Amino acid sequence: MMENAPSRPRLADLILLLGRLLLALIFLHEGSTLAADIAATIDTFATLGLSAPVALAVIALQIGAGFSVAVGFLSRLGALALGLFCLATAFLFHTNFASQNELLHFEKDLAIAGGMFVLAVSGAGPISIDNLLKRRVRGIPAWLRAVM
Repeated sequence: MMENAPSRPRLADLILLLGRLLLALIFLHEGSTLAADIAATIDTFATLGLSAPVALAVIALQIGAGFSVAVGFLSRLGALALGLFCLATAFLFHTNFASQNELLHFEKDLAIAGGMFVLAVSGAGPISIDNLLKRRVRGIPAWLRAVM
């Protein structure tokens, strides 16, 4: 039997998936790296004046929201959280514009935040767990459907 044309992913759907994966990659990698050497991570955060619970929260945010964006599950929330995280990181830690490296990190954080905000508004797209759940599960509360 021939496959239905509408059931096949369109190029735009595949590009949206690729964009989500690329945006998520940096957070999944960084969160995993921080978690892999938790003692060094806590020490580094302490030198920045941040506590161990903050370090653990950052790891949880990066891995949890990164996974959310990657698989497209509650991706609007994950993208919003990561966008806000990027803005906070830019304005709190990368403001020494006399350093070209710091300026570059500041600009990259802003660019990633922008991509995350676009994703938060557009949603994960057809190739996502959110879309699968909306199509297959009846009785999803309106508030939950709105964030999917």
